[in-house]
Amino acid sequence: MSVISDEVDRRPQVPAADQTLRILRHLARRPAPIAASALARDLDIPRSTVYHLLATLEEHGFVVHLAQDRRWGLGTSAFELAGGYARQEPLARLGRPLVAGLADRLGESAHLAVMSGRDVLYIVEERAVRRPALVTDVGVRLPAHLTATGRAMLAALPKVQVRALYPDASSFTERTGRGPRKPSELRELLRMVRQSGVATEDGEITEGFRSVAAAVTDHAGWPAAAIAVTWTDTAVDAGRTADAVVEAAEVLSQRVR
Repeated sequence: MSVISDEVDRRPQVPAADQTLRILRHLARRPAPIAASALARDLDIPRSTVYHLLATLEEHGFVVHLAQDRRWGLGTSAFELAGGYARQEPLARLGRPLVAGLADRLGESAHLAVMSGRDVLYIVEERAVRRPALVTDVGVRLPAHLTATGRAMLAALPKVQVRALYPDASSFTERTGRGPRKPSELRELLRMVRQSGVATEDGEITEGFRSVAAAVTDHAGWPAAAIAVTWTDTAVDAGRTADAVVEAAEVLSQRVR
């Protein structure tokens, strides 16, 4: 009798909520979007229920439907939740000494950012001595496709996920007239980031300022954040700066994991 009682107690009190969270968790663990039928099979949930739950999640932006591929993936609201977790004290606490060390070592300002939808949100800012103030202050949001930090993280995402975030030209904004304005231009830019291992930005956010960034990845290879250094158009050893940023990002990746 007690065994039966224990089994009943372990059943979800709200089955729909349990199934919804299981769907989100399963999508988050997959390297790319998957079909609804695969979700139903993997999670042992009736296919009709899966479709109803996906439709509700899509309305709230937690999933996106890639109609051409007949696949479902995480949406911008899911990214915002992930960014909210990443903005908590642990990531900032782990990253702040590394960012400060970069600023001291290179004599240029450095920062740490996380993704939030199609934006990046800055959570650590260390301004170097006698360097001008930047727009990347803590709490500031900027378009991910225009920033070095955003490009570093976008390049670490599955390509189908980037396509879901930037489906057409209306997804793009501009500040100084520079930067990608359509999906094909962004794809080419991110291909170059993957090839070189670092992301750069030259005047897309503020004219006269340049940045280089590298992604910080978690145990699943997902971009948890990005570290960047920004400087004015002066004599700076870009190669040395990029190497230092990559090294700091690798250290923080290990600590995050």
